[in-house]
Amino acid sequence: MSTTPRPQLVVMKFGGTSVEDAAAIRRTAAIVRDRREKCLEAIVVVSAMAKVTDTLLAAAAAAGLGDKSGALALSARLRSRHLETASELVKAPALSTLLSSVQHDFDALDDLLRGIAAVGELTPRTTDLVVSFGERLSSQIVAAAFDAAGMRGKHLDARLCIVTDDQYGKAIPQEGLIEARMQQHALPLIEQGFTPVMGGFIASTESGITTTLGRGGSDFSAALVGGALHAGAIEIWTDVNGIMTTDPRICPDALRVKTISFEEAAELAYFGAKVLHPATILPAVQKNIPVWVLNSRNPANEGTRISAVAPPCRSPFKSIAVKKKLTIVDIVASRMLMSHGYLKAVFDIFDRHRVAIDMVSTSEVSISVTVDTSDRLPLVAEDLKKIADVSYESNKALICLVGEDIRGHAGIAGKVFTAVGHVNVRMISQGASEINMSFMIEEEDAAEAIRSLHRTFFADPDGNIFDLDARANTTGAPPVSVPASIAVH
Repeated sequence: MSTTPRPQLVVMKFGGTSVEDAAAIRRTAAIVRDRREKCLEAIVVVSAMAKVTDTLLAAAAAAGLGDKSGALALSARLRSRHLETASELVKAPALSTLLSSVQHDFDALDDLLRGIAAVGELTPRTTDLVVSFGERLSSQIVAAAFDAAGMRGKHLDARLCIVTDDQYGKAIPQEGLIEARMQQHALPLIEQGFTPVMGGFIASTESGITTTLGRGGSDFSAALVGGALHAGAIEIWTDVNGIMTTDPRICPDALRVKTISFEEAAELAYFGAKVLHPATILPAVQKNIPVWVLNSRNPANEGTRISAVAPPCRSPFKSIAVKKKLTIVDIVASRMLMSHGYLKAVFDIFDRHRVAIDMVSTSEVSISVTVDTSDRLPLVAEDLKKIADVSYESNKALICLVGEDIRGHAGIAGKVFTAVGHVNVRMISQGASEINMSFMIEEEDAAEAIRSLHRTFFADPDGNIFDLDARANTTGAPPVSVPASIAVH
């Protein structure tokens, strides 16, 4: 197996809005063509067309409730959309082959939905199979569009290469197997001058059963592909100009972050920054592959570069993220105070129910943890009540401020909590990480808290780190060619 770095290989991931219709796919093709014309090898990973995954989930849910006609009606709408997009992008005689393949996949989807409706049960394994059709279809259409545009597009079923365990809905990648499969199936295509196009998010077990990496998993797919092929760069193409200082919908004066470290980006992604999937960073860190977050609607913009080490920043924070729909679980057990193994017993219960913990706070007689609001919480609480008194509060939001060496800035905590002094803070976490300060508040207070923090900490931003010239240009600009100065990262 070759482990030689390929500095000229770029993995390009395009999100749902970048492949949502024929016009978007043409923009995507122009971006990939630019890379090819600059003598770069490219492998492309695409999401399902925008909103398709949600529609597939709705169809699966309808079928699970026995509503066969409702499920098939949703599938029929998707069939028309995909056939129409394919017909706009590809001409005869290649169009006939593409349309036949699309029809075949929708026939298989309809058969699957009928089977679910007949049984009246929807399992996680079956759900993965239903939602996999989004990426399977988009990747075929994009590959055919590339080929029609003279770019030698070649569809590669991601399930041949991305191998996982069988935790349906959020499967765990098997990186050794992925590297071997990518070397076997993708590398020969690249070396023959093709542009392979794979669906993100979807995978399979070693025995070939379809799985998925969890919502937003196409970014993760791209990073796994980049790591397996030792790529020179991973590009995440979305519909914003990069990582921002906060959500521009909350703060219209949010700034683009020009450069950020792997650690900072991972914290932001985990704690709610939607532009990047939390798992994306790890494969890139392991192989020290720079990641770029770029805008397919404004490809001339330089985006955000994520690398092992970012330049020093005058500002204490790079960005503010928010994670909503959280629940605080309070566990009080004075009778177990200082009892050996008590904490382990508590965390074992969360682990057994596969409920991830975001933040932990302890006192002499209690533990408070924050988790994603989940239908598993009543089961967790039931088990916890065997060893403690339990209560929980929903509709909470976690505010996360990320930056380098936060602990090294004297008085920073006082400045943060002065800025949000008018908001009731429920939990605080600072000290476990040098790059993250977090606190929990009511969900309804989140927007006001973020605006107040942004005014306080980004009043005098560092021009070396933040783009001061183009504030919050999230809607994009008319497509233009990528300048040669930034084409090769």
